[in-house]
This record gives sequence, C-alpha cells and structure tokens, in this order.
Amino acid sequence: MFPGTRFRPLSFEVPKPLFPVAGVPMIQHHIEACAKVPNLKEILLIGFYQPSDELNRFLSSAQQEFKVCIRYLQEYIALGTGGGLYHFRDQILFGNPEKFFVMNADVCCEFPLVEMMEFQQSRGHLDSFIMLGTTANRRQSMNYGCIVENQQTHE
Repeated sequence: MFPGTRFRPLSFEVPKPLFPVAGVPMIQHHIEACAKVPNLKEILLIGFYQPSDELNRFLSSAQQEFKVCIRYLQEYIALGTGGGLYHFRDQILFGNPEKFFVMNADVCCEFPLVEMMEFQQSRGHLDSFIMLGTTANRRQSMNYGCIVENQQTHE
C-alpha cells in the first residue's frame, strides 16, 4: 500500500479529514473530543492538504460551534506525525501549554481524552505520556513509525 492511497478514489474529491463518518466530517469527531477537555485553548491541525474552500468553511464553522481557536498548519511536504510535530514545535509550544494531544485525522474512534488526562495526572508524572495504540506484526510495522513497549513494565 502506498501512503495516502487508502481512501482512493474518494480522496480525489474530498480530503480525508472531511470524509463523512456517522454523518459528520471525520475530523469533527476529534474536535468534539478536544472541546470536552477543560481549559482547552487551541486546536492545531497539521497536514499536507492544500487548504480548500471546503476545509476553510468547515474550520470556521467548527470554531464558532465549539468556541475554540482552530488553526491549520500546512506542511511543505508530507512529514508524517513526528516530522510535523518537530517542524511546528515552536508553534505547538507557543504559550507554554501544560498538555497536548496528538491524534491522526484518519483514525476515528471514541477519544477518551479527559479520562486519559485524568489518568496521567493521577500518576503524578509531569513528563509522562499516554498513548493509545495498536499491535502490529513486523511486516505491518514497516509501513509506520513504531514505539516499542516492554510488556512487563509498560515503558
């Protein structure tokens, strides 16, 4: 499988984040989950999609509906999750956020962000992180960046 091809031919017409899932654009599920987080200041979307009128209208509408600043940071080339975070690190860290979440737009699930934040806070480690992931075999892992976990210590 080639990167960016899973949604073809549909992705020729609609950017993946705007694909309808349960009657709303996929990215709206992410924004709704983020909007439930207390004291949320901003949502940053990072991607390689060319900003379109459709995306701009959606983001403007979502800002009004959820009463939160939403900005789209466009990569100069597709950098992947880690590459995008690194490239935009100064904008992400501007204002000294206490916490932030990283979610992929083409992964749709029920995001328990508040519960994840409470779990992390209950552990008392400010420098820790929590990750929802999936298990992949060696062949599958060659298509994506990986994090390895020690099964005994969960580190």
